[in-house]
Amino acid sequence: MSKAQAPYRYDIVGSFLRKQELKKVREEYASGALAAEGVEAVEDSCIRSLVESEKTVGLKAVTDGEYRRTFWHLDFLWGLQGVKKVAVEHFSIAFQGHQPKSQTLKIVDKIDFPEDHPFLRHFRFLQSIAGDVTVKQCIPSPSMLHLICCVREENYQPIERYKDEEVLLNDIALAYQKAIRAFYNAGCRYLQLDDTSWGEFCSTEKRKAYAERGIDVDEVAKKYVKMINKALEAKPDDMVITMHICRGNFRSTWFTSGGYEPVAETLFGGCNVDGFFLEYDSERAGSFEPLRFIKDQKVVLGLITSKSPELEDKDAIIARIHEAEKYVPLDQLSLSPQCGFASTEEGNILTEEEQWAKLALVKEIAEEVWG
Repeated sequence: MSKAQAPYRYDIVGSFLRKQELKKVREEYASGALAAEGVEAVEDSCIRSLVESEKTVGLKAVTDGEYRRTFWHLDFLWGLQGVKKVAVEHFSIAFQGHQPKSQTLKIVDKIDFPEDHPFLRHFRFLQSIAGDVTVKQCIPSPSMLHLICCVREENYQPIERYKDEEVLLNDIALAYQKAIRAFYNAGCRYLQLDDTSWGEFCSTEKRKAYAERGIDVDEVAKKYVKMINKALEAKPDDMVITMHICRGNFRSTWFTSGGYEPVAETLFGGCNVDGFFLEYDSERAGSFEPLRFIKDQKVVLGLITSKSPELEDKDAIIARIHEAEKYVPLDQLSLSPQCGFASTEEGNILTEEEQWAKLALVKEIAEEVWG
């Protein structure tokens, strides 16, 4: 895969801080003071402005900032057939500090991808205003549906169709095949699967807790790679599909820690995505040694944090890139922030100006390293 294609030497994960006017109309809509059409008009306007800012900072691929979403993952999953949105007392995982809104989902029928999924319309709008830059579409990985409903949920009771778990995993893969084809037919050539299951499976504490419940995380990981690879069978040759992995990103906090070693051979050695966006902005992500299992996939090093406003030392980041080069050839490496700036609508604790400064730094470093 040529570097003229995604992922680019300097790239982004996807989400951006929500503008105040967008937050305001969402609050008005939630209170019943504004119709959905009014919200969408403001979303459209804010996304137009965002895309211009993305172009100004020099990005080769733009997103809509996930401005139409509440969460990075649930909004897409709620749009699938066979899934029901539910309110709960607590979010499915606990962060270190601030906690997200208490909403989740459950599987109530056969899983499928509908032709009128709202994300397709959202993509078409972004495509229509992007001009000559690549449009990047981010959706949650297939594993997230199973992880939330069947692994994290301690009281999961499968519906009759899914008493055989293999049927569920197969249906999810087939639904994602439909999604991949639908986005491709809409014009998408750069799709990202966002996946926090791997960050969870890297954690010694999480692995122990799951083992105490009788869940073999290593076996679940193998099933997820098999499911993702089946979904990827629908990927045309001229479409790039990457995976982003992190350990949580809500209001500048996180929910898990641990290096990639426990999942590296299964994931890096077995998953057929074109590239990995990997969190590497803190010691919580461990060393680069697990990258020895990378094959021909691109690796986008998330060395610049989106969680705090302070700019990283350029020379220190360049040194880390060359440290990673011990395990992956430099030509397979790229640079990005470790995650988005607003994985939920609340956003991380920094300003828009600081957000753009981070991306300017990513570009500056990438141009110095790769030319």
